[in-house]
Amino acid sequence: MKSHVLSQLRSLEAESIHIMREVVAEMQRPCLLFSGGKDSIVMLHLAVKAFAPARVPFPIMHVDTGLNFQTVLDCRDRWVERTGVQLVVASVQEGIDRGLVQEEPNGSRNRIQTPVLLEAAEKHGFDALFGGGRRDEEKARAKERVFSFRDDFGQWDPKNQRPEIWNLYNGRVHQGESIRVFPLSNWTELDIWSYIEAEDIDLPDLYLAKEREVVERSGMLYEVNGFTPLKEGETAQVLSTRYRTVGDANLTACVESGAATLRDVVEEVAAVRLTERGATRGDDKVSEAAMEDRKKEGYF
Repeated sequence: MKSHVLSQLRSLEAESIHIMREVVAEMQRPCLLFSGGKDSIVMLHLAVKAFAPARVPFPIMHVDTGLNFQTVLDCRDRWVERTGVQLVVASVQEGIDRGLVQEEPNGSRNRIQTPVLLEAAEKHGFDALFGGGRRDEEKARAKERVFSFRDDFGQWDPKNQRPEIWNLYNGRVHQGESIRVFPLSNWTELDIWSYIEAEDIDLPDLYLAKEREVVERSGMLYEVNGFTPLKEGETAQVLSTRYRTVGDANLTACVESGAATLRDVVEEVAAVRLTERGATRGDDKVSEAAMEDRKKEGYF
């Protein structure tokens, strides 16, 4: 007798598709936040599946810090061309040039992304923003709901969240308010990579191991490039590395790895015990509550 029990991946896929369809049914103007990293790419892949054979019924928005890996931008453009989805770019550099935000001394543009994101969301009238956050990534994300209510300033109050019982989601918002929606909340890093392998999803080549010139800083390996040149007294070395997560090129570290294929990556991720953000994101080392502080300000 044939079994009709869904596998773990297909169950997660079905849940995410249900969430996306629910948002489109309830909200007036949703948008998918797209960084060009693995999680946002999986979200766009799921959106294509959710609404096929029609086009994806909402745009994607890239908050461009100006510090992106070129291979990430190239992959973003391939997805836009392949799917026909509308791309909205919110430029942090443009925000700096006109005085909306100011550069921070440490070179990070993560915190100053927030006003640029909020301004773009208001300009385009987006009342729901899909984000690729997962609960296994980081403490602040672990306690966020699938439908995360934001006030009319775009801010998140972790002590004032709506209950989500029996997978029922409340998308009701007043004028000026919005929600952030996280279809991948219940996925793990291993789930993401297993799904990418199963679906043969196009990703930036940063995620696969190859020899790179790197420098060690504060226990992390950074590729030597235009965004992270060698400082006085530093010495580079060539190692086989890959990226577990992709952010700004000047603050995202890589890890030593020989995982040159998707199957290799799945096997490697199954054995690790440190989250990808904890292992590779220098911008999260500012404080224990760095991510939660940014989310309270309006970060996705």
